[in-house]
Amino acid sequence: MPSASTKASTTPVDADAVVAADSRLTPSSPGYRRMSFALFAAGVATFALLYSTQALLPLISADLGASASAASWTVSAATGALALFVLPMSALSERFGRSRMMTVSLTVAVVVGLLVPFAPSLEWLVALRAVQGAALAGVPASAMAFLAEEVRPKALVAAIGLFVAGNSIGGMSGRIVTGWAAQLWDWRAALAAVGLMSVVCVVVFRLMLPKARHFTPGSLNPRALAKTVRGHLADPLLLRLYAIGALFMTVFGAVYTVIGYRLVEAPFSLPQGVVGSVFLVYLVGTVSSAAAGRLVARMGRRGALYLAVSTTAAGLLLSVADSLAAVLAGLVLITAGFFAGHAVASSSVSRTAKTGRAQASALYQSAYYLGSSVGGTLGAVAFHAGGWAGTVLLGLVAVLGVVSITLYGTRVARVERRQLVALRTRNAVRA
Repeated sequence: MPSASTKASTTPVDADAVVAADSRLTPSSPGYRRMSFALFAAGVATFALLYSTQALLPLISADLGASASAASWTVSAATGALALFVLPMSALSERFGRSRMMTVSLTVAVVVGLLVPFAPSLEWLVALRAVQGAALAGVPASAMAFLAEEVRPKALVAAIGLFVAGNSIGGMSGRIVTGWAAQLWDWRAALAAVGLMSVVCVVVFRLMLPKARHFTPGSLNPRALAKTVRGHLADPLLLRLYAIGALFMTVFGAVYTVIGYRLVEAPFSLPQGVVGSVFLVYLVGTVSSAAAGRLVARMGRRGALYLAVSTTAAGLLLSVADSLAAVLAGLVLITAGFFAGHAVASSSVSRTAKTGRAQASALYQSAYYLGSSVGGTLGAVAFHAGGWAGTVLLGLVAVLGVVSITLYGTRVARVERRQLVALRTRNAVRA
């Protein structure tokens, strides 16, 4: 007579019951909207603070007597520090929790943000911005890991797209606020305004974020962390995704660090408030990042990347014209392509990594923000050497890198598919 365990093992699995037992969030879940809104607010605060000086660089240069490349360090120091600290912060999130890490990081960053307007020199301003970037490092990887743990896989791309959309809104609103505040008062008052706006976002984040239900604390074991990191760096697909994120952000960092200098000079000669309002094109990024899930479903990951990179390249070329309409249209295309590519690459990292998701996301964020830091600095140097055309050339080189990596990934996938078909054929013949 069959035992109870045998009966259990031979009982057909009810797929609907398995889905029902999965308590992770879906778009129809009660906590999904609260979670999305909370992380949206966190994204707004993160990008508003991280890039708070970017639209103000011409004013900072004039007030502190700094060149474009020197002033660009107020952005590059923040993004570079974030790139360096995101991995250790993600390790702390494995031990103390994603929610706690994001809360502490945002709180410290906001406090520093309220001190930044009082920086007495460029050196102090760069130093405070570096501290702020290091504090913000706890947000991106923790947020990605939180989503990977709390959201069902089929809804993950859309959920990450909404978080990235919050980033775009933060980048846009921070630059618009600083632009008009600087025109009314000065760049220091503009930075104070961003700090106060971020305080509101952090309060909203804490009130709305639902309790994590699927987090399991880990230990702070340096050897285990190093082993996990080595495993991720040995994965060819993850390496390609990290490189794609870095190259996309090199383009974006270069363009948006320099665009203010171009627009305040002839032939445009726009006032600071109008320059800040140009960043309304970030709304396009909000739409394209939120639509990334549908793009992947329709075209596949690599197809979506090809579309994103083609859009970015077209925007770079269009922006060369000495026409304000052409420049704005170019920025729209660059922004749409960048945010779509970033959403696709970052969500692919979360799905590819089966273990150590926080570290996998942290490595992506390190590469991503390192690309921002390098792009901002090199973009300013290229602008000083060759004007806007020099910055565009730098962007096109980075775009070519994305295309090359994606083409290589496509070729590898085809070879692996042929090998799998051949293996199945041989096994069928043997059977």
